[in-house]
Amino acid sequence: MFARKVAARLKPNSMTEFTNLIAGEVLPWLRKQEGFLDLLILAAPDGLEVAIISFWDQQCHAQTYAATAYPEALKILEKLLDAPPYVKLFDVVGSTFQWVTRTQQPGAEALGQPPASPQIEYRSHETRA
Repeated sequence: MFARKVAARLKPNSMTEFTNLIAGEVLPWLRKQEGFLDLLILAAPDGLEVAIISFWDQQCHAQTYAATAYPEALKILEKLLDAPPYVKLFDVVGSTFQWVTRTQQPGAEALGQPPASPQIEYRSHETRA
């Protein structure tokens, strides 16, 4: 697994718009990229600095995204950035991160019952070098 870290400074009072753009425009599109696994967004308490860490199944998928699709994502967000972002690719050599998968109870619809609320299944994915 690979992680791609983008660190950026935001213009003052733009955190809400930034998170709305990520959730509404960037993330749905990012989920369609081959090899994309997940996204983590960190914000400094003053709201002026963010770190976006995306997780990828293979280095080649992260590199393809960086070369082809990242420029488009950057165009969506650039009006909120105070300076060009800093980007770096990392090998994930260890993790205790809990991946969450939503599952439905099988067969409920076939029995004429309303669909059950999705259950959450926690699975630990640990990687080692």
